[in-house]
Amino acid sequence: MGQYRYITKRVLQSRAGEDRGSIMVAVKADSDAADVKYVCPECQDARQISETWKRPFSVKCVKCGFRMSLPKLKGKK
Repeated sequence: MGQYRYITKRVLQSRAGEDRGSIMVAVKADSDAADVKYVCPECQDARQISETWKRPFSVKCVKCGFRMSLPKLKGKK
């Protein structure tokens, strides 16, 4: 990973359980800020934002307010 301490790209589900959105999060090794690109699964708004990195991590859609979270993948099948 080199210059990054955390990188992920995930599919996001809408409230109806449909795979309609996505999120990509990258945190540089020397930073506490997460660079986030998302497509909201509820309203399809696409944004690039910066948020403080902390676990559990979540962001709120700027347009509709839908909360998008990143659950840990450990043990997930």
